[in-house]
Amino acid sequence: MRAPNFASTQPDFHAEATAEKIALCWYLDGRVSAVVGTHTHVQTADEQIFPKGTGYITDAGMTGPHDSVIGIEKDLALRKFLTGIPVRFSIARKDTRLCGAVVDIDESTGRARSITRIQILSAPAEGAGGGDA
Repeated sequence: MRAPNFASTQPDFHAEATAEKIALCWYLDGRVSAVVGTHTHVQTADEQIFPKGTGYITDAGMTGPHDSVIGIEKDLALRKFLTGIPVRFSIARKDTRLCGAVVDIDESTGRARSITRIQILSAPAEGAGGGDA
């Protein structure tokens, strides 16, 4: 198997399984500053610094409505899953969140000093309860 070309500063490696992402980080440890996974839309709590200085998190999480099925109104997503019949999706609006990770990188070595998972919840709208945005 030929090694992937990671010449870009922000390459994208499409991986669904946690094992694929963590294996990539072991392969790249010490050669890149960070591996920040995406795809599942669910933020993981496994941020760490690998032995040779690469920051890692399996999934940075979704920025959008948390009270949803990956951003879609729950009832519509459930109807599609339960019936198998196509449904026109609508974007959910409640409990919006910004998820991600902040990586502090030593500019002289390129190694990650720290990686911090972040999740910022929206403020409730005036007179609304439950975090509506």
